[in-house]
Amino acid sequence: MPTIFSKIIAGEIPSYKIAENNHFFAFLDISPLKEGHVLVVPKAEVDKIFDVSDQLLSEWLLFARPIARAIEQAFACNRCGITVLGLEVPHAHMHLLPINSADDLNFTRPKMKLEPGQLLEIQKKIVDILVV
Repeated sequence: MPTIFSKIIAGEIPSYKIAENNHFFAFLDISPLKEGHVLVVPKAEVDKIFDVSDQLLSEWLLFARPIARAIEQAFACNRCGITVLGLEVPHAHMHLLPINSADDLNFTRPKMKLEPGQLLEIQKKIVDILVV
């Protein structure tokens, strides 16, 4: 059975896409810890990040890098943090978030509830920087 991420990649579930190539798909987390929280997933369904091939693992970071830089430019932060938990969905994924402290990556904190219009604004801020 396809994961929710595979359904998002296939367009069966709508998303706020940030970037895509042949192997990866990046989109906004709709229940973010902070504005600018992006999920980056391989299109191939692999449960654990360290089960991804060496080649795909290195390509994944290269795909994520310009997105992380765009997040840093779009939101007031010290840097873009990256974390991999892999507990919520059995499909390897990384979280990219604008952070000012390690606590900004605390996934036990309550998630934000954003309206579709807010998510569209966040998407546009990141995508506009990526396109430049």
